[in-house]
Amino acid sequence: MTDQIFAYITHKNGVADDSALELSVAAGKINADAAVTAIVAGAGDSLSAVCDEMAKAYPTVWKLDNDALAYPNAEVIRNVLASILPDNAMVLVPHDTFGMDLSPGLSVKMNAAFISDVVDVEGLSDNTLTIVRQEYGGQVSTHVAADISSGAVINVRPGVFQPDDIAAVSGEVVDKSDDIEITDAKRRFLETVEAEVGDVDITKSDVLVSVGRGIEDEDNLEIAFDLAKAMGADVSCSRPIVDAKWMEKSRQVGTSGQTVKPKVYLAAGISGSFQHLGGLKGNPFIIAINKNTKAPIFQVADVGIEADILDFLPELTEAIEEL
Repeated sequence: MTDQIFAYITHKNGVADDSALELSVAAGKINADAAVTAIVAGAGDSLSAVCDEMAKAYPTVWKLDNDALAYPNAEVIRNVLASILPDNAMVLVPHDTFGMDLSPGLSVKMNAAFISDVVDVEGLSDNTLTIVRQEYGGQVSTHVAADISSGAVINVRPGVFQPDDIAAVSGEVVDKSDDIEITDAKRRFLETVEAEVGDVDITKSDVLVSVGRGIEDEDNLEIAFDLAKAMGADVSCSRPIVDAKWMEKSRQVGTSGQTVKPKVYLAAGISGSFQHLGGLKGNPFIIAINKNTKAPIFQVADVGIEADILDFLPELTEAIEEL
């Protein structure tokens, strides 16, 4: 049974991603007695800022400072991690686009088990870790028993393990920069292309009414806009709406769209794939409306409503207008 767990922290512009504290919660569910170490890779002053921030939540923070790590290139970072992690280590990584790029290859280099898209932890007994992940777009929950005797790389779905009451600590930042091995990569960073901002910048919205496949037809979008007007909100959407060309891509929430941090997020007819939830940051109050009771969005929602949005949204709009 592992007594040491590592959490790989993603960050941008000197600010750690919301998943950073969620990994601490997930580690506690795996083994409450384990020593959890945060790993922060990058370069310069922004890296130091993230390390100091993480030292308030993790007892130990490994700082990996190198110009080659300024941009998170998974090809480089997996070699770096493999060079410094101890044998049989357990590493938690956010299940986002970067995590999916990093983790499978890292598990091969570590000769360790790989488990992706974890949404719950059932328990750890000896060298067997039992977790819950989802299949078929979230329609089926699978219970997986993994042999972690040689270590494990575990991708944790963002937004599932909420850090409500993490006790503040006075952690230690340990500079491991001299211990890492930097290898040449076959790919290199060129530039960051920011997403275009359309007629509405949903990244700045406090309240969003977001619609998905459940809206069924382009003409039905009107009921979402009516509700948003009554709520003082903006309208966003999931990827199927953009793929159908019913709304512009600037309104898409998700890993392939915009990252938003609203205070309130009303998800109407959205199943809640991890790609969509990956675009939600800042722990918003989530209201989910869906006629499919097994939709994964209900697992992260603060309020879940089983209903057909074509019937429910107009009624909700009328009720709000009466208030």
